[in-house]
Amino acid sequence: MSSASTALVATHGLSRNFGGLKAVNQVDFAMMPGEVRALIGPNGAGKTTLVSLICGRLAPTSGSIEFAGKDITSLPAFRRVRLGIAYTFQITSVFANLTAWDNVALAAQRVHERHLRRSAHALSQAITSALERTGLADRSDQLARHLAYGHQRLLEVAMGLALQPRLLILDEPTQGLSDGEVENFIALVKEIAREATVLLIEHNMDVVMRLADRITVMEAGRILAEGTPDAIRADAEVQRAYLGTPA
Repeated sequence: MSSASTALVATHGLSRNFGGLKAVNQVDFAMMPGEVRALIGPNGAGKTTLVSLICGRLAPTSGSIEFAGKDITSLPAFRRVRLGIAYTFQITSVFANLTAWDNVALAAQRVHERHLRRSAHALSQAITSALERTGLADRSDQLARHLAYGHQRLLEVAMGLALQPRLLILDEPTQGLSDGEVENFIALVKEIAREATVLLIEHNMDVVMRLADRITVMEAGRILAEGTPDAIRADAEVQRAYLGTPA
């Protein structure tokens, strides 16, 4: 990155320890506005811990985090949501006994609270739009617990979209999706990227290579490599650590 001051999100010497385990170890990471970035690496590499630090679900052991030029290191997660950071979890966190519509409405309401003049009609439109974009409009009246796992993942994305984020973090979003749903998801992320920055943790390398402008590879809590999809595909260290030897 040319300068952290022009980045939407940047970390400086960011670390998180769990006892003797350095889950994230002195990480300098930056994303530019409008970018789609994929975060990849083997299980235990520190990917989910890093995004949990960025969104405020975890506090760092050391280091700092900036968002839109503001130091947010000490801000709680709900304050970061208000600034425009939305995070969908690796394990679904929808409200099982609420309908899909009501799940999205809860997220949209947070935006409504920031814009008190927003009408009930505008709020309803925002909910409808989020459900339509994720292909869930015809399931809006279903309880979340009755949705297939893949559709629960999409519901989380809809909830994230309803927050109108500047940064949307997606953790394993294609897990549980059918091939057709994965194709729709790829199209959706390309659409989202026109209005928001996207950080994507994903093990499906076809999805990664088709979506990412740049890829960050983590190993053992550190950044192993960063670059374009072509550069990462050809990187010998990445092949060793994660992708495997090409055929």
